[in-house]
Amino acid sequence: MNPRNVLILPGWKNSGPDHWQSRWERAHGYTRVEQHDWQRPLRGDWISRLEDVLLSCDEPAVLAAHSLGCVAVAAWASHSKNTGRVKAVLLVAPPDTERDDIRSTLPGWSPVPLQALPFASLVMASADDPFCDAARARTFANAWGAELIDAGAHGHLNSESGLADWPSAHDRLLHLMAIQPATT
Repeated sequence: MNPRNVLILPGWKNSGPDHWQSRWERAHGYTRVEQHDWQRPLRGDWISRLEDVLLSCDEPAVLAAHSLGCVAVAAWASHSKNTGRVKAVLLVAPPDTERDDIRSTLPGWSPVPLQALPFASLVMASADDPFCDAARARTFANAWGAELIDAGAHGHLNSESGLADWPSAHDRLLHLMAIQPATT
């Protein structure tokens, strides 16, 4: 698989240089899906941008989403006619955008789409994520038809979590990259 077709989808405010997503991008040549506004994210803009980038890929992509990027993937998949452009997705630390505190900070990102994703998917969630409790992460994984991996108590699974290159998660991504895309 061409590393350019592994798409990095950061969450709100983007992923800084010490975030595992940025480290993977630098180390492996993956492609970050850039958004026009990281500070005031608009759901429609983010999923339109994902669609545009996917249409430019020369083979089915694998997505590595963090936080709000996970909700963007679910929203995109719930309405796109191009879901065959994705063969698998790693969804890390999906936030519960339906919680009052998050909904007021990120208006327009609720409700979280709860339809099964039409491609292989894996959710990695922390036992003490301040933006999504473990039971809600399990609800997301079940609804999306995703395998759920308990990543332990590491907060929001971001640069503050001290994960560095996070090799165990990258191994999961490599496994998803090896999956053969479904034929239609």
